[in-house]
Amino acid sequence: MPGIGRTVGGGFARLRDALAGRLVRIGVSPNTLSGIGLAITLATGACLVLGADHRFAWDLDPRDGRSAYLLIAFVLLLGSFACDMLDGAVARIGNRATPFGAFLDSTLDRFSDFAIFGGIAMHYAAKQPANLTFVALALLGLVNAYMISYTRARAEDLIDDCKVGYWQRGERGAAVLIGAGFHNIPAVVVQLGILPLFTVLRRIGYTRSVLAGRRPITDPRQGNFWLRIRLWRWPRMSAGYDAVTIVNIAWIVFARIPPTDLLRQWLM
Repeated sequence: MPGIGRTVGGGFARLRDALAGRLVRIGVSPNTLSGIGLAITLATGACLVLGADHRFAWDLDPRDGRSAYLLIAFVLLLGSFACDMLDGAVARIGNRATPFGAFLDSTLDRFSDFAIFGGIAMHYAAKQPANLTFVALALLGLVNAYMISYTRARAEDLIDDCKVGYWQRGERGAAVLIGAGFHNIPAVVVQLGILPLFTVLRRIGYTRSVLAGRRPITDPRQGNFWLRIRLWRWPRMSAGYDAVTIVNIAWIVFARIPPTDLLRQWLM
């Protein structure tokens, strides 16, 4: 039986390709979609500056105007992700894929990462007093996003492929989207400030092994018991991946992170 991820992913892929086909017919270029996606993400970053951690969705007070910022960020992120999915599909279906287009898309993605994590960091820095712990976690999230991209790009100058690791761009983006929808950016900051580092380390280790002449197992289902139970290493569209994703989503929805500034307490 297909897993949840395979079923949902297949449905999204069909919808994406149908929309991309229409965009191709009206003459929309992939680079235009990439640019629109960046503009939307910059607006999202501004919303995060103004209301990154205000309240949980179920505690919203409609009389408090700041509560609207994360709802706006949620809607904007949907638009940004739509552009992010569609630009590659338009390039493929319209036969308009070019090396420069791929380079531009990747470059704009890095600006988008900065808009998201920079917006969150600015929000916590503007508090009175500034929450140094969450500023640091947001900056670590930005570093992790950059290093996941860099390690793959640098590794693929040396080896054929380095797409290993759970926390790829889609997973990180989905985490921010869900966090905005449930008004729980603090849980996202803790999650993305820590966990994606393990994807960076895995890509470093994988590249080292390949360069040393070894061929690491990329699908744990083909390995021993120890590999099979490490569900976070399972590929997309698998039951293990789905299980890890459910746990990560549950953390974002239900974890209540206290506003304690541990870093400030340690420094003081």
